[in-house]
Amino acid sequence: MNYFIDLFSPETARAFEQSKQDVSGFRISRKTYIENQKIGPGDKFICYVTRLQRFVGILEAESKHFIDETPLFTKENDPFILRFKVKPLVWLPLEKAIPVHGDSIWNNLSFTKNLAKDSNRWTWMVFSSPRAWPKADCEFLEKALIEQSQKLVEYKFTEDDEKKMKTQKIRLSGKKEVSVSVPDDEEETTIEEQEEAPSERRESIKVQAKLAEIGEKLGLKIWLPRNDRTGVLETWKPKENVLLEDLPFSFDDVTLRTIKNIDVLWIQGRTIVRAFEVEDTTSIYSGILRMADLLSLLPNIEIKIHIVAPDNRRNEVFKQISRPIFAVMEKGPLSELCSYISYDSVYELSKEKRLENMKDTIVDELAEFSEE
Repeated sequence: MNYFIDLFSPETARAFEQSKQDVSGFRISRKTYIENQKIGPGDKFICYVTRLQRFVGILEAESKHFIDETPLFTKENDPFILRFKVKPLVWLPLEKAIPVHGDSIWNNLSFTKNLAKDSNRWTWMVFSSPRAWPKADCEFLEKALIEQSQKLVEYKFTEDDEKKMKTQKIRLSGKKEVSVSVPDDEEETTIEEQEEAPSERRESIKVQAKLAEIGEKLGLKIWLPRNDRTGVLETWKPKENVLLEDLPFSFDDVTLRTIKNIDVLWIQGRTIVRAFEVEDTTSIYSGILRMADLLSLLPNIEIKIHIVAPDNRRNEVFKQISRPIFAVMEKGPLSELCSYISYDSVYELSKEKRLENMKDTIVDELAEFSEE
């Protein structure tokens, strides 16, 4: 028996609470991981609520994984189609779910106990699910969740918690409902108007270089914006003909200008394999706009797109991706098309010694989608 993290948004946690509580689903992109880990009957899922950062329950797998496209908690287009039959051992109301920052939890988990409580260095543990977790940590959490199911101590939502849960549903073309976030007025002016710190810019250039290096090892050609090349090439030393001088596409001028400004492109032949916008603490929205423009200009071309940002900007990325304007795109809501990857994940992948023998799909193991 092994333990795995199972991520829920506040909305899906509420929906699961009101359901038969007999099925838990994951994105199809996790299929390879699930098969490699041989997740099946007897394994347990420690359930964690994103945004609220609370542990809400324990589910025991009662089946092997299966694919079922029947919507579970939405009327249609449920993305969590890779599923397990489960038995709830504990399931708490959100108001009684246990906050990770409580002393009894924070001071006892192996990946938080040596950190200050305002640190985000632990959040890589909850960037995707299912994901194997340390057995000792999970046994501790299982005991804590069982005790809480008996005591039912209430952990009142803070004002910040209430803001994090503030999403709205909108209906697209009279058919599909998607979740969107509407930032508070005070949030509207913070992203693009802040002055960029030189250290933040240097870090984003380093991450661009790592992505270029990873793409090269995977056997792909690389495109970088002209203005970034000097900085990136201080770190990354590409082999001949890896860094493209011209894009091999016959698109119109508007499309080409958009593509040329994307931070990193992985290209194979005349195909864009993946596109990355590498963000620091000030430019998330502009990068997301470029990705939305790319999809709008090339609606018939399948491109994997990713926003790469520091761990402490994860929630901001999802908030911006979930804006109403991005929910009505021709290809579908941006929140279902564009994923988040942390800086730390890029650095870890760059250390992989077998990259030359891998495919670009290895990136899907790092990519996290909004769990709205």
